[in-house]
Amino acid sequence: MPTSTRAYDLLLSCGIKPSVQRMAIMDYLLENKNHPTADDVYSALVRTMPTLSRTTVYNTLRLLADNGAAHMLTIDERRVCFDGELHPHAHLLCRVCGRVVDVPLPEGTRTALTQTLDGGHKVEGIHYYYRGVCAACAHAQ
Repeated sequence: MPTSTRAYDLLLSCGIKPSVQRMAIMDYLLENKNHPTADDVYSALVRTMPTLSRTTVYNTLRLLADNGAAHMLTIDERRVCFDGELHPHAHLLCRVCGRVVDVPLPEGTRTALTQTLDGGHKVEGIHYYYRGVCAACAHAQ
């Protein structure tokens, strides 16, 4: 399925009205698995959308995260990254190159996503963040 079709369908399924800017931002997240920051998204898209503003990018990314169309990652206290990959997975922040990479979830974690905790609290999301060295940097060392 073409990315723009996936983006359109995903926006609609999350209750977000598609617009040219929202489609472009969602497309970017789906095509780029590098966990971009809002500034990364803006810098990449403003080349082809010169009227795009940083405020629109920030607001759209927040809208996507608030409505379940993207994940907001705060693995690094200096930057907020966004992830368009919605299947359950964990992230590793490489201390060498600074990249954030997807890694499989620990065993048994997926069942925890449907749990109700003591006191009636319902789990809606779990974020696993690792810090270490990515495979590319480990191989280079």
